[in-house]
Amino acid sequence: MAEITGDQRVQSEVLEGLATAVNHRRWFVELAVPYLGDNPIEIGSGLGDYALEWSEHVPRITATEADPDRLVRLKERLADQPNIDVREMLLPHSERGDYSAAVSYNVLEHIEDHVLALSSMRELVRPGGAVIIIVPAFQFAMSPADIATGHVRRYTKRTLAAAMTEAGLTVEKIHYANALGLLGYFMATKVFRLMPKEGPMVKIYDTLVLPATKAAEQMARPPFGQSVFAVARVPA
Repeated sequence: MAEITGDQRVQSEVLEGLATAVNHRRWFVELAVPYLGDNPIEIGSGLGDYALEWSEHVPRITATEADPDRLVRLKERLADQPNIDVREMLLPHSERGDYSAAVSYNVLEHIEDHVLALSSMRELVRPGGAVIIIVPAFQFAMSPADIATGHVRRYTKRTLAAAMTEAGLTVEKIHYANALGLLGYFMATKVFRLMPKEGPMVKIYDTLVLPATKAAEQMARPPFGQSVFAVARVPA
C-alpha cells in the first residue's frame, strides 16, 4: 500500500502553526461548501479544523486521517461532535462508497500516484457527486519546506485538470486562489528558507492582507495563486 510522504512530526508542527490562520481557513471552507452535499468525506483531516467548520453546513461528515498519531488526536478532538464520524484512511485504496462528495485539501501533492489517489476518491462518491481538491501551485515555488513536509509536486491548473480527467472525473471548476500568498510563500520558504509555522508573519498576513486578497479574487480570478482549487464530478 502507498504511503503519504514526509516527516509526520514536521507536518503536525506546520498544521498546528497554520491553524492560527483563521481567515485563510474560512475562505477555503467557503469554497467547498456549495459542493459538499449531505454526507461528504474529507481525506486527510489533519487536526480537524476544516471538518469542524464544514460540519456546521452538512447533516453528517466523515473525517479521515492516515497518520496513526494524528488519528488518535483527531478522534479525541471530535469525540463530542455527533455529526462527525472519524476513521483511518490512506490513499490510494480499493474501497467503494456512497458519499455525496470527497474533499481533500493539501494532500494530493504528498502522493506519488496522484491519478490512482483521485480514482480512489472517485470510487467513494456516488454518481453526480463532487471531488473537491486544493493543492499547492507552481513547481518554481517548491522549497525546503515542501520537501520537509513531503510534497512530491506542486500543480498548475493544467496539470491538476489532466490528473482529474485521467482519473475518470469531469472537471467542473478550477482556478487559482490566494495570489499574494504565493509571493509571500516564495519569499519566506524559498528565499529565506523558513517553515510556514505560527508567527508574526502568518498573523499579519491573515489579519491584514488576506481579507483584501479574498475580496479582490471574488471580483476577478487571478492568473496565479498559492493554491489551485478544483471541483470535478463523478460521471453518472
